[in-house]
Amino acid sequence: MKAQDWDDRYAAVDLVWSAGPNRWVEQVAGSLPPGRALDVAAGEGRNAIWLAGRGWSVVAVDFSEVAVERSRRLAQQQLGAAADRFTALVGDALAPAPEGGPYDLVLFSYLQLPADERRRAWSRGIAAAAPDGRVVVVGHAARNRGEGWGGPQDPAVLYDPDDVVAEVAGQPVEVESAELVVRPVETDGEVHEALDTLVVLRRA
Repeated sequence: MKAQDWDDRYAAVDLVWSAGPNRWVEQVAGSLPPGRALDVAAGEGRNAIWLAGRGWSVVAVDFSEVAVERSRRLAQQQLGAAADRFTALVGDALAPAPEGGPYDLVLFSYLQLPADERRRAWSRGIAAAAPDGRVVVVGHAARNRGEGWGGPQDPAVLYDPDDVVAEVAGQPVEVESAELVVRPVETDGEVHEALDTLVVLRRA
């Protein structure tokens, strides 16, 4: 999707994504000491705002101007005086990371791109990470298309944990964990199981 497509999607509703952080981001980052974080393709900022509320200094980047403006408003509303720990910028996931690094945490939450573009994005994120910093990848798994529920259906933009590990091969990172995880999704009174990819990398 192009930036204008995302602008239109965000402009059509009050909130595209849930207000709270992604469960996998909360699981991984909740045990980390606060530092500097970069949230790539941050959308309306739900993860970045949550991190800032926990003491992180966060830069949130998205190529939708509508999403960036909304994330700024939400940060002011939710963080109050702590909103100065949150910075939202318009930018591309394939471009070099913005100034403010190196980052102790680089987050990719549901960045669904074709493999060649994913490799570029992972590389940019790894380059922006501080030594011993984490690069966390959360995504809709390829296996979700046949075995899970919901999510994108274009196989070109889906990836399993092994795909991410292969795509960062040769990069200066160690794989701390690479898991296929089950995310319960409730809709119309029923609970479904979506399959997500969760990969945690440590910058060497």
